[in-house]
Amino acid sequence: MELNEILVKLPKHLLNLVIDQPYNEYTPQDHAVWRYVMRQNVRYLPKVAHHSYLEGLKKTGVSIESIPHMYGMNRILKEIGWAAVAVDGFIPPSAFMEFQAYNVLVIAADIRPVDQIEYTPAPDIIHEAAGHAPIIADIEYADYLRLFGEIGSRAFSSALDYEVYNAVRHLSILKADPYSTTEEIKIAEHELEILDRKNTTLSEMSLIRNLHWWTVEYGLIGDLKNPKIYGAGLLSSIGESYSSFQPNVKKLPYTVDAANVTFDITTRQPQLFVTPDFIHLNEVLDNFACQMAVRRGGLYALKQAIGSGNTATVVYSSGLQVSGTFNYVIASNDKPAYIKTTGPTSLAFKNKQLPGHGKDYHAEGFGSPAGLLVNQNKPLEIFSDSDLSNIGLEEGKPGTLEFYSGVRVEGKLRGKTRKDGRLLLLTFDNCRVTFRDQVLFEPAWGVFDMAVGEKIISAYTGPADPDAFGYSFIPPDEKTHKIVHNEKAKILHQLYQQVREQRENGREEADLDKIFKVVINEYPEEWLLPMEIQELTGTGNDLGDRIRQYLNDKKERNPALKNLIENGLLLIKKPLEENAMKL
Repeated sequence: MELNEILVKLPKHLLNLVIDQPYNEYTPQDHAVWRYVMRQNVRYLPKVAHHSYLEGLKKTGVSIESIPHMYGMNRILKEIGWAAVAVDGFIPPSAFMEFQAYNVLVIAADIRPVDQIEYTPAPDIIHEAAGHAPIIADIEYADYLRLFGEIGSRAFSSALDYEVYNAVRHLSILKADPYSTTEEIKIAEHELEILDRKNTTLSEMSLIRNLHWWTVEYGLIGDLKNPKIYGAGLLSSIGESYSSFQPNVKKLPYTVDAANVTFDITTRQPQLFVTPDFIHLNEVLDNFACQMAVRRGGLYALKQAIGSGNTATVVYSSGLQVSGTFNYVIASNDKPAYIKTTGPTSLAFKNKQLPGHGKDYHAEGFGSPAGLLVNQNKPLEIFSDSDLSNIGLEEGKPGTLEFYSGVRVEGKLRGKTRKDGRLLLLTFDNCRVTFRDQVLFEPAWGVFDMAVGEKIISAYTGPADPDAFGYSFIPPDEKTHKIVHNEKAKILHQLYQQVREQRENGREEADLDKIFKVVINEYPEEWLLPMEIQELTGTGNDLGDRIRQYLNDKKERNPALKNLIENGLLLIKKPLEENAMKL
């Protein structure tokens, strides 16, 4: 990966998901698929897309003629403060959003097969590079995308979410592979349906993914009766960018309620949401974020952390950050009274691990109270040394802390940890911690490090200091299928390359005629290659007229190809304006 000033800021725990773009593996047919989609996009989208689309193509270095190289894109993207990396298909949603938070566009390296040219259920380079990239040239939208990444990467997933993610990834991989069997796809669809039926309570991540889908992927902007497209899923789907404006697709005002509307990634959407402008997107996002654990804190936040079953961070009002797998909370008057993790845990402040408080030291977990002390009006975190002395707490001497919740801490104070004038930790020897009749910590268990803080003000997924925690996103076990082409397919790809070379270097009609005859005899399912030959020959000549008749006959025999062939012929009849072709 060629680094620039944007990419060098990426945290290490995201880098495992980045792959080298397999540029030399794209076939001439792949480049033809890209070219067809992009030419259709530039022909049609200016009529229906947000005004920044065409200008964005220029600014982000996306070519019409061939699949863009990531290195070339990055040299241009850095001028608008963004970068791009290649990944293998779907990556975990929290990782996808964290890339966005660092102004990095995630691009699935594969490209859709020709039989999914109008719409693909899997992320591919057309969707990412031709869909997402052009719109980020708009400053207001880019700001929304970055903010969404910051907030979305903090959302909690449930244990079931991880199963659904793997099932969706598996299904999309099968559907993107032209050699997958019908039976394999049916089994994968059935497994996903079973998980969807179990998923009756949506997690924070599920809810915010819905918002992401109805904006970043499938968003419309402007007037409700005459909106424009800005969502990447629509911008990259020449079929759905047209069908989305049909009367049977409902257009709804975009509000925070869209978080409760689920979607099916494998098919076209029955409704779409319209935002009046990009600023409104931030307003809705801010509204939703106020409902999340990262901002709500309290008992709700702890329950989200526990429910995730994965590494999470809980933040005390003192600023202390506790990172680990949370498994237990005692509540008193609907407030956290005592929290506990299981397994390796670390303590941090301002996203930096506190010296001596890493996973090795807290290898068996961590537990601590939260709340106000009895007969004290101010929180313990702002106590001075004299305040501590006034309640009988001095280093080297035994003392007792009683919380309103009922938690009681008795032990000899060993030391204190302060940061920015606030008390973060009190460390006790020979300590006993109880809640009513329940023993929470025994002296025999060793040193007791007590977190200090009146409230739990926040909780979010992942550790506060990922590097120190040794945290990393593990690449999915199942990789996207690398298509192994047989000899017949390889010969077809050579024919595509010959046509491309004739387009770029000057055509020879006799050679084109030979290629067309091979197509008729050996590849009767082909329509895109004859379309490219037709573009070179034009009409009013024997070869051109034969190809046009061939294509017209094919669309009559196969209605699924009707729009593709008609749109391709329309573009040949009325080529793109010269300035558009230079993109």
